[in-house]
Amino acid sequence: MLACTVLLAACAVMPDQAAKPARRALWPQPPDRPRFAYETVLRSAADIRAPEQGTEKLMIELTGLKSMADTPVFEKPAAVVARNGNIFVADTRTRSIVVFDVPRRKVFRFGLRQPGTLQQPAGLALDAEMNVYVADSKRRQVIVYDQLGLFQRAIGGPADLERPTGVAVSPDGERIYAIDRSDNESDQHCVVVYDKEGRKLKVIGTRGRADGQFNVPLQGAVAPDGTLYVLDSGNFRVQAFDRDGKFLRAFGSPGVNPGNLARPRGIAVDDDGNVYVSDASFNNFQIFRPDGQLLLTVGEASRDSRPGQYGLLSGISVDETGRVYVVDQLFNKVEVIRRLSEAEGNKILQAAK
Repeated sequence: MLACTVLLAACAVMPDQAAKPARRALWPQPPDRPRFAYETVLRSAADIRAPEQGTEKLMIELTGLKSMADTPVFEKPAAVVARNGNIFVADTRTRSIVVFDVPRRKVFRFGLRQPGTLQQPAGLALDAEMNVYVADSKRRQVIVYDQLGLFQRAIGGPADLERPTGVAVSPDGERIYAIDRSDNESDQHCVVVYDKEGRKLKVIGTRGRADGQFNVPLQGAVAPDGTLYVLDSGNFRVQAFDRDGKFLRAFGSPGVNPGNLARPRGIAVDDDGNVYVSDASFNNFQIFRPDGQLLLTVGEASRDSRPGQYGLLSGISVDETGRVYVVDQLFNKVEVIRRLSEAEGNKILQAAK
């Protein structure tokens, strides 16, 4: 965790950081005590590597050319998941998973080789052993890799899934939930549940608006207590289920006010059980208590790519340090928003007086 903190703080300055906003990216702003602060942006290997040294640095200075490390490593990011300083980003255009390995200052990708070749990676999840689960909409499967990107197994198939766009997994890997948004004309808007070996256990829901039914479900996330949260985007709500698929509660409604949902695209749960929902219309993410009470909104819509300003939000993830990773497809970036300690928030307040 310490290594992750130090290395992220040492990330190279990108255009977002060079174009400083009028005020520091904090949420909420003083006079309230800030809880979150912008930390960095991820686009290329340069964002997690040490500054160029020696011959490489000299060549850049003499030629004026950028280092290859500055080249963006994804073209259309869709989903993100992170833990232990490893950030996995699903890139639909290159049909691969890009990995920012912060402790080793390495960037690599996987999903390009048989039998684990990806066609349209749309959703990501991790279990406690750092196995990576990828929902592939075109393969109509969930593909499982180890932390290094080595293929482990494929789960489901066309007989079970029509168009999976999300996946969630319990920490022990015993329950795998494939979120099937299907087609607009289909009634198979549901969650298909598998066990660790990939055996189909049950189907949760069908198309509709009642409790336990879905209309274009997109993503899912599992809380530390085993609760499954499903982003039911067409019904503008989040639904919660127990480990076995029993409906527990729902929250959210359409609208333009804080706490409403307009175009929700990603969902994540932190270690305290709070639920994070990214919205491509508001271009922010909202943090809710497990019962649906709104805690905070972070970010805003903008035509400029600056810290905390977004053009088209997609996936979201929260790691064990409380850092939030949010994908912006328009500006082709993953931003890292750090949770502040109470002492840090109070220090910022004192400095603002």
